[in-house]
Amino acid sequence: MVRCWNHSETRLEEAQCVDGGPAASPQSHFPHKAFWVSISASLLLVIVVLSLMGPLGLSQPPSQSLQIVRITVPDQTGALINQSAVVDQQNDLVTFSMTSATNQTSTVLFDIKHGLICYKPVDQDMCILQTMEQSDYDNVRSLLYESTHKSQFQLSGNGTQRQTEFLGVLAASQVDVSTLREPLQALCQDRSVHWTRRAQGPGKQRLVYFCIDICFPSNICVSVCFYYLPE
Repeated sequence: MVRCWNHSETRLEEAQCVDGGPAASPQSHFPHKAFWVSISASLLLVIVVLSLMGPLGLSQPPSQSLQIVRITVPDQTGALINQSAVVDQQNDLVTFSMTSATNQTSTVLFDIKHGLICYKPVDQDMCILQTMEQSDYDNVRSLLYESTHKSQFQLSGNGTQRQTEFLGVLAASQVDVSTLREPLQALCQDRSVHWTRRAQGPGKQRLVYFCIDICFPSNICVSVCFYYLPE
């Protein structure tokens, strides 16, 4: 038989419980209180962790910041030229890759934020720097805008405007690669770097050493030709 105890001022009296169950004691409420305290602490910890992870997730660069754009255009003979450009809108960088018929690739990097163009020709052991002009900004911005709508462009031969630019290489003004911005350092880390100067043409006494053709979605193709200026 289950016993219960009644407390009186003079004595303890033994009596049978009415419901037949054990009498409740103050200690029996402790496990329930500890359970709810632990649940509240766990919820608070989860809220703190989520609040810390939120800003970290937002600070990571989005995967959509890099986009590859492909441009196909016929050359003067009608043969198709395939070019690709990696557009980095977050860092204002556009990197062109032009593959020749011999399967060799030249690279041109447009650093829009710092107003620089860096050429890395495949057949030369150097990189060449040029400051961007308004026409360069317009051409590259057309690529930045169009790349948000589609990633492949087929330019027509008749509707494409073609122009030629001549740049003289200032061989005496070599640039320290370590002073360049990181993307330029990575591109030209194993080469010498030289500035160029825009000119009307090399003249009959000078020879053009190489040319790089760059096409933009705005139906403009620019052939940039380099020659060395006298020391």
